[in-house]
Amino acid sequence: MTTSMAPQTHLPEKKALNWAELGFSYQPTEYRFRAIHKDGHWSEGELITSDMISVHEGAPALHYAQQCFEGLKAQTAPDGRVLLFRPTLNAERMRQAAGRLLMPEVPEALFIRGVEEAVRANYAWIPPHGSGASLYIRPMLIGVGQNLGLKTAKEFEFRVFVSPVGPYYKSAGLAVISLAVSDLDRAAPSGTGNYKIGANYAGGLLATRMAQDLGANEALFLDARERRYIDEAGSANIVVAMKDGRFVTPASTAVLPSVTRRSIMTLAEQEMGLTIEHRAIDLRAEIANFEEVAACGTAAVISPVGRIYVDGQWHRFYGNGELAGPVMQKLYGLLVGIQRGELTDKNNWTHNVSL
Repeated sequence: MTTSMAPQTHLPEKKALNWAELGFSYQPTEYRFRAIHKDGHWSEGELITSDMISVHEGAPALHYAQQCFEGLKAQTAPDGRVLLFRPTLNAERMRQAAGRLLMPEVPEALFIRGVEEAVRANYAWIPPHGSGASLYIRPMLIGVGQNLGLKTAKEFEFRVFVSPVGPYYKSAGLAVISLAVSDLDRAAPSGTGNYKIGANYAGGLLATRMAQDLGANEALFLDARERRYIDEAGSANIVVAMKDGRFVTPASTAVLPSVTRRSIMTLAEQEMGLTIEHRAIDLRAEIANFEEVAACGTAAVISPVGRIYVDGQWHRFYGNGELAGPVMQKLYGLLVGIQRGELTDKNNWTHNVSL
């Protein structure tokens, strides 16, 4: 069903949800945005109400994983504005993934318009300021046209749906998690590990299950070539505060170029005066010098890592692995303060969605 949104003279009332108790799970909302690419052209795009996608049984998205996606959030500022965080970087990352998978690029203007329309149409589902929740936004691009051989689809759908969510790791305060080094490889150096595509995540499900069997929350992947250097966690990038004051993140070509990590590294240098480094991190050789570790990403935000399981033993960090350290706490406060419109946005990272 297609619907048109008439200009609103007033904003709808928020849904009667217990916002503070939301988990990170799908909550259906009324509207989503859809545009179709066919015969070399994108349709104008429209808001629809159906949450189902009908695709041909021969669709390359189903057989050959010709699909990519993004993740970002909308937050309510203290003054009522609805803010996105650096959405043009998400548009660029989807453009790069589409090119790698021989899919049509979603123009930045279409990407931003789709996100804004989906957010605006579902205003009643945007958590209020101070609730600790946010509106998660999932743009996706899939090959839906009829096909059988291993070749690119003839038709594609760009869709944006939204869902109100709570923290990815449910915990009082800043959640401290644990990681276990995986015996499996996530991505080869010249593979698709630095693109946000579904195949990368499906391939990591078993590693996460194995890590959880060891008592960890997530898997930690090392480089596929030497199995020495940190790549990333199952669903997030890694940052490390070293005991000598350096703030380090892996310079791997096989990890996702996280918008959150990029922003954290800037804040660490700009606001905290830390010496930042993008370089290979030799886990076993350097783990004794880790003061604080964190996983970071749109969903996880900044999740302190209290301990890492490697070679049959646990290694613990700040507060014996039970507490969030001051560096990560400070960075978390800076990042979410900007995202929520509570702190001055010196870098012009937030994007206001007109209502």
